[in-house]
Amino acid sequence: MRIIWVTLRTTFTVAIVCCLIYNIAVWAVAQSAAPDKADGSLIENAEGQVVGSRLIGQNFTDPGYFHGRVSSIDYDANGSGTPNYAPSNPELLKRTQESVTSWQAENPGVPVSELPIDLVTNSGSGLDPHISPEAAQAQVPRVSAATGLPAEELERMIEDNTQGRSLGLFGEPAVNVLELNLDVQAAVEAR
Repeated sequence: MRIIWVTLRTTFTVAIVCCLIYNIAVWAVAQSAAPDKADGSLIENAEGQVVGSRLIGQNFTDPGYFHGRVSSIDYDANGSGTPNYAPSNPELLKRTQESVTSWQAENPGVPVSELPIDLVTNSGSGLDPHISPEAAQAQVPRVSAATGLPAEELERMIEDNTQGRSLGLFGEPAVNVLELNLDVQAAVEAR
């Protein structure tokens, strides 16, 4: 009986420490050190409604919005990841050809030679909310035609939404597509 009692006490103590105290401590540290990130880096529209996260891309298909990267998981944050096809894999070639064909249909005025690679390839997670500034610039003619916004205004929005390298060293400059599209939407609504 003594062994059962010791086992139950140990199990209860470990459960309290690991399941309750540890989680509360991690939550408290995250909330005090980086509350925005701890809460999911949520983005609100002008009305204060949550419309997405800075960390998870969305599938924009309307010609009046900038489009993000290809996502083979449809930006489903329940499970990140993407097929890791080798360059010789026929599925990768097929998916890339479909993306290029879609690009040509949506952007007839922009030659395929000016199509940035990040618009036809997946990110490692399939959730990347960013595109390169070049990928955003390549979409300006389509977005301008669909919204009536001048190309110069859209280019300024791209510049305003371009994030530099982390710590000035790591990564490449990137544009958060959702934040850019919220600026486009605000400019269209203001007209």
